[in-house]
Amino acid sequence: MRTRVVATMLAFCLVGCSDGGGNRFEHTAAQSTEEDGMELTSPAFEHEATIPDRFTCEGSDISPPLDLSSIPTDTVSLALVMDDPDAPAGVWDHWVAYNIEPREHIPEATRALGTQGTNSWNRPGYGGPCPPSGTHRYFFTVYALDSELSLPAGATKTEVLDALEGRVLAKATLMGLYGR
Repeated sequence: MRTRVVATMLAFCLVGCSDGGGNRFEHTAAQSTEEDGMELTSPAFEHEATIPDRFTCEGSDISPPLDLSSIPTDTVSLALVMDDPDAPAGVWDHWVAYNIEPREHIPEATRALGTQGTNSWNRPGYGGPCPPSGTHRYFFTVYALDSELSLPAGATKTEVLDALEGRVLAKATLMGLYGR
């Protein structure tokens, strides 16, 4: 009986933690800011802390500053994805950019960052946190790549993630929280 209860609880956890789409880049709350030696931080908020209003739809809706350290020396380009796995309709993409020149700092309110992809609002550039209710998790993930991606401007997150397969030298994630 106890084994069946544990198995049932595990099954509920697996179903509840999945995005239903087999996302190979699944997010977890315990995900570190450092992977493969590279680290992503922000002077505006700490990992797993609240994102300030100015970076959301209730503020100026500008992108936060981001800092990268320990970028592999053979990095040719960076790709950046910001998404919300807690959105009611599934993962919501807030920012997709690629073919970014390797850099240690991405300034606040940046608009010209590499090639802009298309977010879930079907527009290029950054769209800040704007949850309909509750507190959501927002994952900023930067990928260090061994080449540029052969994608036109406006590529979707799925297209970018498909194109970067086999090209990732390092990856780092910063997670912020926001609720209204």
